Amino acid sequence: MIAFYQALGVIGYCALIATVLWHGQQWFGRVPSFIAPFLMLTLLSTSAMICGLLVFAYPVKLYLRTKKYEQPIRIVLLTAAWLAAFSLLIMLGIGLGQTLNSLKKLPMNLT
Repeated sequence: MIAFYQALGVIGYCALIATVLWHGQQWFGRVPSFIAPFLMLTLLSTSAMICGLLVFAYPVKLYLRTKKYEQPIRIVLLTAAWLAAFSLLIMLGIGLGQTLNSLKKLPMNLT
């Protein structure tokens, strides 16, 4: 169950960052030319660290405590599986939403 929560944490963090990027210009205004790439690289580095901590912190702690590697590896693989499942569900939801929107635009001529 911990793998589910770890994957959910990564998805939540990614959603938060996506929201900031989506509304960034509205919230912060136009960013000068040097600052924008600098902030993006800093955000990328920070995001990699946070996602790494979300996924690997507990398995590493578990390994250091028990000196057994089977359970920590299983947790990491299950977390990856949950992340893939969440990503597929999100993509399917987007595709289904676009399909339904395009169907609404079609003329309904049943006669």
